[in-house]
Amino acid sequence: MQILIAILALSFLIIVHELGHFTVAKLSGVKVHEFSLFMGPKLLSFQRGETTYSIRLVPIGGYVRMEGEEQASEDSRAFNKKPIWIRSLVIAAGPIANLIIAFIIIFILTMWTGYDTSIIHTAEPGNVAYSAGLRSGDEVIKFSGKRVFSSSDIALFSYATKGKTVDLLVKRGDTTFPIKLTPEETPANYFMIGISPKVGYGKDSNIVNYVADNSPASKSGMKVGDRIVKLDNIKVNEFKQIKKFLINSKGRTIKMTVQRGSKEKDLSITPIPSGQPEQFDFGMDFNWEHGGIVTSLTHSVTSTFTIARTVYYSLVWLIERKISFKQVSGPVGIVNFIGKAVVAGPTLGDRIQDLLRITAFLSINVGLFNLVPFPALDGSKLLLLGIEKVRRKALPPEREAFISLIGFVLLIMLMLFATYNDILHMIGIG
Repeated sequence: MQILIAILALSFLIIVHELGHFTVAKLSGVKVHEFSLFMGPKLLSFQRGETTYSIRLVPIGGYVRMEGEEQASEDSRAFNKKPIWIRSLVIAAGPIANLIIAFIIIFILTMWTGYDTSIIHTAEPGNVAYSAGLRSGDEVIKFSGKRVFSSSDIALFSYATKGKTVDLLVKRGDTTFPIKLTPEETPANYFMIGISPKVGYGKDSNIVNYVADNSPASKSGMKVGDRIVKLDNIKVNEFKQIKKFLINSKGRTIKMTVQRGSKEKDLSITPIPSGQPEQFDFGMDFNWEHGGIVTSLTHSVTSTFTIARTVYYSLVWLIERKISFKQVSGPVGIVNFIGKAVVAGPTLGDRIQDLLRITAFLSINVGLFNLVPFPALDGSKLLLLGIEKVRRKALPPEREAFISLIGFVLLIMLMLFATYNDILHMIGIG
């Protein structure tokens, strides 16, 4: 069921993208021969007016086939006969549609659940944030010179630090001041038991808020609301201690004592590798707030920008090799990731929220990735239109189609490599 929902979510993003191209083409008077969802042999199709609508076999991408797009045409309604600005709008409409639908989803989520901020909720003694001078109520304005809008920005930039000391600009009341902060590192593939705490730090962070299905915690009988009080008879009172103990366990079976109501219960539990890259933590969590329509609109704009910036930095860090190519996911990994989100939340509402968040994130990815000036992507077509504007002469459509074909082959190779990564991750050796 979750795989079907994941495929439907991806199909929705493709439909949105192609509808962007299709709608603007139709409004601009361009003759559209076919609107296709996916690639390969036709599974089914029907005709409406001059346009054929089809669904194809291979669940990758889709396209809008227009008169005069791939070969020269003298038809007055051909794509190649339209002014450059109209052709640019038609090409850009797909990515823009993805960005618009992502913003709408984010706005719905913001109105429904609220939004995260960069205002510190907890900075507990003993953590690096507190030791550096940060306190509850402080607002992080900049991280290494980059503007911060929410805790998501801080999480993003933290990963790129690779443990190095960073400069924060902090606002406290009416004053701003700089602080240097060195994160604590959690090693790659750290050991975990599949729980999340009620709060990130301090008091009550040893209370279990969520237990993942089929996780070591679930198999041991742990329940939401349990308070973890001992590990191998060693007292613990916050999640930071629990996490450190699990990492040092190296996967050996441990005795975990939980307080359930007025009684204590001993559980036997064996941590497993997380399969995650290293993480960097500053020992602070942030306020989650709610607002009206205007406030939610404002934060939806900044949230959309934040995700877009995440996509940009991810591409840059991939080129700079700050991120390994082993972390690149393809269709299999994306479907698997969405599928897990569908079943991960403790309630139906949580699962819907997670699915919407992932859909918005992927929609922004699809939109921005298509704007990269790489052959076969929309960004390449926009670049060629820019060149045509400068040289006042278009490339022959056949040559442009050949360039797109080369790019398409390269994209298929990249997708196959990413799928290979996905399979390795799924069988636990990636």
